[in-house]
Amino acid sequence: MSDSVVIIPTYNEKENIENIIRAVFGLKKIFHILIIDDGSPDGTAGIVKRLQQQEFSDRLFLVERSGKQGLGTAYICGFKWALEHGYGFIFEMDADFSHNPDDLPRLYAACVEKGADVAIGSRYINGVNVVNWPLGRVLMSYYASVYVRFVTGMKIKDTTAGFKCYRRCVLETIELDKIHFKGYAFQIEMKFTAYKCGFKLVEVPIVFVNRVLGVSKMNTSIFGEALFGVLRLKWGSFFRKYPKKQLAIGDTAH
Repeated sequence: MSDSVVIIPTYNEKENIENIIRAVFGLKKIFHILIIDDGSPDGTAGIVKRLQQQEFSDRLFLVERSGKQGLGTAYICGFKWALEHGYGFIFEMDADFSHNPDDLPRLYAACVEKGADVAIGSRYINGVNVVNWPLGRVLMSYYASVYVRFVTGMKIKDTTAGFKCYRRCVLETIELDKIHFKGYAFQIEMKFTAYKCGFKLVEVPIVFVNRVLGVSKMNTSIFGEALFGVLRLKWGSFFRKYPKKQLAIGDTAH
């Protein structure tokens, strides 16, 4: 039994997927894992199926989608699945070890012990904690977050972070079908929407390590979407009524 599920979207992650699954399942706290695979031609889904059948049938789950449909839609698919299956805490994490599985219990603790509704694994809450990124990319990411803070008014240092834990009530309250962005701007939109709904967002310091195996999906157009998208988000917020945070009901164990 577990009250927590870790959603990991994948596209061509055969070099990492088995290791990341074993690392999460090796933790003292029990987590379930949901892989959302976008038709990886390298056989990522096949590796997951083998692990399901041979070892982890009770806590490893897989949703296969046809072709690349975007990070945002993968997570929305995963969120809906997690809500349907009764999890109280829903995590986002990359497959490539840029997010350390050992930090999952710290994000969980921020929600359970410190009252966070959304716990964010933050690269920038204590300076800049990024390993093996080119300087240009570090600066682009850091100042993108500064820009997002300025435009949105959120007091979050790492606004584009993709390593997070949500309480169930957050995803039940946010109108998931109204989340529009599919790329990395999705991460900003989710935080901004939770913030506008009145949820408590807490940053937990992490060290982000650039992938060693596999190919990065990051490119400059992703940052372009984030930069222009945040203006659309802020402008749209003037005309939208956000559902408000309710008492945390339904945070049940799976």
